[in-house]
Amino acid sequence: MIIDTDLVTALVAEQFPRWRHLPIRLVDHNGWDNRTFRLGDSMSVRLPSAVGYVAQVDKEQRWLPVLAPRLPLQIPAPIALGRPGAGYPWPWSVYRWIEGEPATSAPSFDRRVLAGDLGDFLQALQAVDSTGGPAAGDHSAWRGAHLRVYDADTRAALEVLRGHIDVGAAATVWDAAMTSEWGGPPVWLHGDVAAGNLLLREGRLAAVIDFGCSAIGDPSCDLVVAWTLFDMQNRALFARHLSLDDGTWARARGWALWKALITAAQEIERRSEERSECWSVIDAVLEDRVQG
Repeated sequence: MIIDTDLVTALVAEQFPRWRHLPIRLVDHNGWDNRTFRLGDSMSVRLPSAVGYVAQVDKEQRWLPVLAPRLPLQIPAPIALGRPGAGYPWPWSVYRWIEGEPATSAPSFDRRVLAGDLGDFLQALQAVDSTGGPAAGDHSAWRGAHLRVYDADTRAALEVLRGHIDVGAAATVWDAAMTSEWGGPPVWLHGDVAAGNLLLREGRLAAVIDFGCSAIGDPSCDLVVAWTLFDMQNRALFARHLSLDDGTWARARGWALWKALITAAQEIERRSEERSECWSVIDAVLEDRVQG
């Protein structure tokens, strides 16, 4: 399905004519699950890109207003709910625009400061009352559930990667994740804590966006950023801002390794000459295993 400015223009004109005069443009940094467009200066439009992501719309509309006043940083604020129309078959949302530069493209920032800011944000998120919240499932890509849902995929990737990484060490990390369980009550998790979803202003974390994979459950998936964005020293600082046990960190290593392994295996099978950051994530996770 083509989701472009013409489609968004038609949807807005049809359903929200008071905004039909506002310019619409695709944002520079777009995710996989949704397409996001700037609507005027103060709003954005967010549309699911496939049927598998449609459930995220109602979830964000329902829960983001509940979470926002309980968190120390800005998160997306829905202001209107769109319906199918103009050939587009699913619901969609209008949000307030949040100013900020994604950490993926910010010119410079102190990762030590970011580690503390992000740790404090996740600690606050986990402390929000989770009563009635959306249990982990398809809508969250199983973030918040146990990693065993990806066990077969991960072990298949390990077989592909024999001779390319230390498969024995990786299997040990994975087995540790498999044998660990979240023993507490379900807590809120973001589900996709990645650099592109962290907005900075003046070098500080100002907002966290894209709660499409949010859920309540095991928060270990939110710690993957420890290996994708931070070095060992800042990873330790990040951990000190969170009240989580060793088992949760073992599962977090599993989450980081799962995505990195399947991505690396795909590159090997495609015989790609380029290597993505997944290889450095694997190295970082295995180094952590050695260093403790």
